This record gives sequence, C-alpha cells and structure tokens, in this order.
Amino acid sequence: MDHLWTPWRYRYVSGAHDAAGLDREQCVFCRILRSRATDRDALVVHRGQRNFVMLNRYPYTSGHAMVIPYDHVSTLVDAPRETVDELMRLTQRLEGVVRKLYVPDGVNLGMNIGRAAGAGVAGHIHMHVVPRWIADSNFVTVVGETRVLPEALSTTWQRVQAEFLADPP
Repeated sequence: MDHLWTPWRYRYVSGAHDAAGLDREQCVFCRILRSRATDRDALVVHRGQRNFVMLNRYPYTSGHAMVIPYDHVSTLVDAPRETVDELMRLTQRLEGVVRKLYVPDGVNLGMNIGRAAGAGVAGHIHMHVVPRWIADSNFVTVVGETRVLPEALSTTWQRVQAEFLADPP
C-alpha cells in the first residue's frame, strides 16, 4: 500500500474547521421545530417527548424517514441518555411501521455522524430508516442518477402518520 503524506491538511483534519456543522440557527431540523408550519407541511409524522419522526424530503425510496432529537447535538455522546433511549425506541417503532406499510425485503438503519461520515446535516444527529427491495437500484438510478418514487410524499406522510396514531406507544 502506498501512502501520500499531506502535512498541510493537518489543521483541517484536526478540527481547525467547524467540525460540528451548522449551528441551531442554520440547522434545517431546528428551523422545522421553530417554524409555524403544520406537521404535514414539515413532513413530521410523530412527536415524542425528546425526539420527532419525519419523512426525508429527498427520499432514497418511498417510506424513507428519520428519527431526530429535539436537542441540537452533533454526536450520540453529546445526547442525554433519555434522548438516545427514546431515539432507539422510535427507530424500532418506525422500522415496524415501514415494514408493515411497504413490505420491503430489508431495511437500512443508519446515522452518519459528521461531514466526513456523510452527514447531510452534520450538526444535528438523526437516524435514517430506509426500506429496501432487491434490485431497487435500477437503470434509471444507476445510470440516470434519478430516483423513481411510486408514491407522493403527501401520501407517504398520510400512511406513516396514520400508523403512528393507530399504534401509540
């Protein structure tokens, strides 16, 4: 294995930049919590005591949703234990809702912590729940870099929100 040494990048990788990402004022999740938008308009399907569940506005597949703490924290280490406990319970519940409604072949659960790990909103942790099917990455997705979603977000919101209402914790 070859190594490429780049000592001039040390400041960047050692934290000289804003490693946490956006602050509360710029954070899309915090803006949603502060907004006067309805839950339907904000795509929020459920509000827990310490976390909320919302659809991803730019989903990989129909049913792609997230569990997000109310607290603006950038790592699991920074989140209070009660928040993490509820986050996992809601993730478990959301997985069940997604499995019931979409009957996927599998489910991706994931949290990207930090920009280097692929977090789109690096300053505010959130757990993705993504239903997956065998061969769901088809020609249009791979070659055309376009996702084909068979269901409108408004319909997905209605279905997922109804399941959360029908089966309270």
